[in-house]
Amino acid sequence: MSIRIGDTAPDFEAETTEGTIKFHDWLGDGWGVLFSHPKDFTPVCTTELGMVAALKGEFDRRNCKVMGLSVDGISDHEAWARDIAETQGHAPNFPLIGDKDRIVADLYDMIHPEADDTMTVRSVFIVGPDKKIKLTLTYPASTGRNFAEILRVIDSLQLTAKHKVATPANWENGQDVIIVPAVTNEEAKAKYPDGWDEQKPYLRVVKQPK
Repeated sequence: MSIRIGDTAPDFEAETTEGTIKFHDWLGDGWGVLFSHPKDFTPVCTTELGMVAALKGEFDRRNCKVMGLSVDGISDHEAWARDIAETQGHAPNFPLIGDKDRIVADLYDMIHPEADDTMTVRSVFIVGPDKKIKLTLTYPASTGRNFAEILRVIDSLQLTAKHKVATPANWENGQDVIIVPAVTNEEAKAKYPDGWDEQKPYLRVVKQPK
C-alpha cells in the first residue's frame, strides 16, 4: 500500500513502550509524527531517538505528538533506551511501537524489499488534526534524519493551514511568506493593509501573518 499526501493515515492498534495505543485516538485533535527506524541497537537510530527525546518540548509546543516504530519487540526497546540515555543524554520520552509481526510497517509501506526485506527504512509521516497525511519522507538506512527540518515543516504546515500563504525555499518561522495565487489583490489588500512586495504578479512576498 502506497500512502500519499492527502490520504487518511491508516489507523491501527499496537503495543508500545507506553502501553496499548490506538493511533487515531492517541492523536486526538492534534498533530502527529510517526517515524520508523531500521533496527534496535544500531548506531544511527540511537542518535535519532536521543535527538527526538531532546526535542520533545519543541514538538509539544506545536501540539504535535511523536511515535517511533521498529520491527523489534518492546523488551528490546526498553533495554535499548538505557543505551540511548547513556550515550545521547536523553532516553526516549515518547512511545515506541513493537512491531515484530510487521503489521504497522506493512500498513505504512515502511519495508522496501529492494533496500532490505526485513528492516524498515527511515520513514516519516506527519499527520494533521484531520488525520490526513501532510508529509512523507523516506531516508535510506545509512542516513540519519534532520529533525530540525521536520519541525520546520510542521511550522509551515500549521501556518499555511490557517492562512492562504505558502512558504518559500529555506523558510524559517518568522520570515516572509508568499501570498498564494488563488488570493486576488483585492482580497490581499483587506488582509495585508500594509502591502506586499510584488516581484511578479504570481510572486507576492509579505510578512508572515501572526
